[in-house]
Amino acid sequence: MFEGFKSQQITTSEVTINLKMAGSGPPLLLLHGYPQTHVIWHKIAPALAQHFTVIAPDLRGYGDSSKPPSDENHAPYSKRRMSADQVEVMATLGFDRFNLVGHDRGGRVAHRLARDHPERVQKLAVLDIAPTAAMYAASDMEFATAYYHWFFLIQPFDLPERLIGADPRYYLETKIKAWGKTDGAITPEAFAEYQRCFSNPETIHASCEDYRAAASIDLEHDAADDGQLLEMPLLALWGQDGFVGQTYDVLETWRRVAKHVSGHAVPGGHYLPEEAPAETLSALTAFLSD
Repeated sequence: MFEGFKSQQITTSEVTINLKMAGSGPPLLLLHGYPQTHVIWHKIAPALAQHFTVIAPDLRGYGDSSKPPSDENHAPYSKRRMSADQVEVMATLGFDRFNLVGHDRGGRVAHRLARDHPERVQKLAVLDIAPTAAMYAASDMEFATAYYHWFFLIQPFDLPERLIGADPRYYLETKIKAWGKTDGAITPEAFAEYQRCFSNPETIHASCEDYRAAASIDLEHDAADDGQLLEMPLLALWGQDGFVGQTYDVLETWRRVAKHVSGHAVPGGHYLPEEAPAETLSALTAFLSD
């Protein structure tokens, strides 16, 4: 799925990050979401590598990256710590400043990275999310129904871990079908890789910790930054048939946290790089190359 890409593992001060890398030109960091891995980028990464040096890692806790122990505050899975991993990875590769694209959880890590390390980020693109604090603040029955996992995964250990672990394939299939709106968009090869990684009990636990952090320590970090607007250009893309685009004024929510926001919908549901690869590629290339 990543022909021409080099597989690499980079050990940071805390974890080992698994990644794919290819191309030349300005560095571009691609961060995936839940419950996936770097494989979500497989349809567009080769084309992006014609213009950029593409780095597509597995976030800590996901894929073949490290899954460190957590603590009572869930700090090891805070977006602050997850984004710091990626800053170290890019520095190790020789990139002190780079373009940044994040989908789903990767978008939340990217948002924190841009806040904590603004000097590192040239341009930021977030795919099919609104800011975490804004989504929690607007919680209602519609949100809780569509995003029930936000409230399920944060339950104390080991309730969600035990329930998901009883049949991880079923959970994975159900979640992907619910969020995706384009038949056949998730290829068998990609799904097999998602299943391989998500079937690991350590991944299930780490991903729960990711969400537990999002409902606690991450909100504290966001509150501390309230009113401080990001300076770098920000592109927001969302699926026209997905929950985010149909529920929020996506551009307006991002303009509450960033000064220079643009964006639009693309066809399909939540999995933009897989459901609408041509449109997503075109939008990212135009934004990043401008």
